[in-house]
Amino acid sequence: MKRTHFTTLGEEVRFDDNGDPIASYDLMNWQKGSDGSLQLMRVGFYDASLEDDKDLVIDEPVIMWHRGEKQVGVSLCSQSCLPGSRKARQKGKPVCCFDCIPCAEGEISNQTDSNDCLTCSKETWPNQAQDQCIPKTLEFLSFQEPLGIILWSVSAFGACAALAVLGVFIMYRKTPVIRGNNMELSFLLLLFLCACFLIGLTFIGKPTDWLCRTRYPAFGISFTLCISCILAKTVVVLMAFRATLPGSNVMKWFGPAKQRSSVILCTFVQGLICIIWLTTKPPVAAYNTKFMSATITVECAVGSEIGFWCVLGYIGLLASLCFLLAFLARKLPDNFNEAKFITFSMLIFFAVWITFIPVYVSSRGKYMVAVHVFAILASAFGLLLCIFAPKCYIVLLKPERNDKKHMMKK
Repeated sequence: MKRTHFTTLGEEVRFDDNGDPIASYDLMNWQKGSDGSLQLMRVGFYDASLEDDKDLVIDEPVIMWHRGEKQVGVSLCSQSCLPGSRKARQKGKPVCCFDCIPCAEGEISNQTDSNDCLTCSKETWPNQAQDQCIPKTLEFLSFQEPLGIILWSVSAFGACAALAVLGVFIMYRKTPVIRGNNMELSFLLLLFLCACFLIGLTFIGKPTDWLCRTRYPAFGISFTLCISCILAKTVVVLMAFRATLPGSNVMKWFGPAKQRSSVILCTFVQGLICIIWLTTKPPVAAYNTKFMSATITVECAVGSEIGFWCVLGYIGLLASLCFLLAFLARKLPDNFNEAKFITFSMLIFFAVWITFIPVYVSSRGKYMVAVHVFAILASAFGLLLCIFAPKCYIVLLKPERNDKKHMMKK
């Protein structure tokens, strides 16, 4: 029997090594005919005697499924949840019934029909499909982006404008308008204003520990130098007017050497504040991941909030004193009317920095840095224009008014 092998009615008959017949089946499908009757239709076959990849043949287009459909029916209550979502079971229904809920912000699922979403680490963030965590991008105010380009361009323009005014003052240093308004302090103030404009550049670019520990003290000291010079100029105006009174020799107590010493003394106090700040809790570069965002904000953490606000507070104190003295001297005779321009410049200075505080506190990331740079540039331009623009106007456009006779008029 094991060796029997013959063909009958077109079918091959033989047995395997165990004496069992070789499996051979027709695959049948119940189908409804045009007259409504049910008929068994052959839709394929299985023949174990054929090769492995040819033993099963199915004619799928011929198969008719439930209700005449041409595709296999689905026996699930809900479709599978794709990666990026999780399953949420529907109450009161079988286990196979569930809703697909997208993963929350900062979470992913990388499997089909995941029960829970996974939270990405602080250094990573979900991709668009929320099926994998990718590294976050670093965000800071760079020199290449449009906002950075605008700020450093304005900063460079301001520094060039200050140097240009300094050049005009040097060329016309022997004229009454320049000589009559404390030429030496004007030269120093223009140099310090140029430094203030350039300090804005240190706030642009990727922060580092060294840059953070440079920008804040440099900002505080440069503005202290400017306000100290303006304060000295204001005191000189008051002293000069009193010196015209009979029997007054007050100017010998506040000559050029004393004026320079007052600037150095005021700046020394600010420098001492900065040294204490840097030696106790200095500013450092920090990677801010507190906010749920696809970016890591690289920023300068001020370290000591007290140190930062002491620097600003000391500048504000000097500016307040300067404004008070300039306001008192605003009605002096016209040949001492620089106090009027100083009063206007201090008003602009206060307006900028009073506005700066709430905007700075409410800003985040690179926009907080941009607000700081804008305040630096706006206040520096205010000082430059209010104090020096009138003199440049007379020197360059109204030279007939640049004489001793005109300066002596009441």
